[in-house]
Amino acid sequence: MGFGDLKSPAGLQVLNDYLADKSYIEGHVPSQADVVVFEAVSGPLPADLCHALRWYNHIKSYKKEKASLPGVKKALGKYGPADVEDTKGSGATDSKDDDDIDLFGSDDEEESEEAKRLKEERLAQYESKKAKTPALVAQSSILLDVKPWDDETDMVKLEECVRSTQADGLVWGSSKLLPVGYGIKKLQIQCVVEDDKVGTDMLDEQITAFEDYVQSMDVAAFNKI
Repeated sequence: MGFGDLKSPAGLQVLNDYLADKSYIEGHVPSQADVVVFEAVSGPLPADLCHALRWYNHIKSYKKEKASLPGVKKALGKYGPADVEDTKGSGATDSKDDDDIDLFGSDDEEESEEAKRLKEERLAQYESKKAKTPALVAQSSILLDVKPWDDETDMVKLEECVRSTQADGLVWGSSKLLPVGYGIKKLQIQCVVEDDKVGTDMLDEQITAFEDYVQSMDVAAFNKI
């Protein structure tokens, strides 16, 4: 695993790609994993790295709370996308570790009867979990108005930055540009959120973090689904 050199353009691009569908380095809340990667980045990120910039500004807002975030710090190389070459060249020790955590047990042709029994038991438990009907999830439909600084703001880039805001329980919908005045247009965009996971405060914080493009964000409509 690893992002590589996070002080280089290549490393930052890897970080940006990794965060394209994630809000945080690990899990669904900020943790020490975010702190480790944040501290490895040399400074503010360029605006074209929308995903990484959104994450960077969000973690930066935890300046006073970083030490109290959950988790235990690990080496920087323990975070990030899997490195296929490293995985192949890691040797017999890594292969043994993979066997130890395999959901369905070892694939050894000469596995014992006990191993076969454990495999079947785990498979049954896995299928049972898949078969369970998910609980009803409370959702809301939100219409947002996102205003630029002026009539020279790149609205295509602004919308790209807004949509780069990702979180578990957040789905972006349709959008359109509406005139505000003096040649300025605002972005009106629809999204659906799971109430227990995503709130308007979080959306406002992450969207307005794109301060090169976004002047403000307002909730135009909020409806329970």
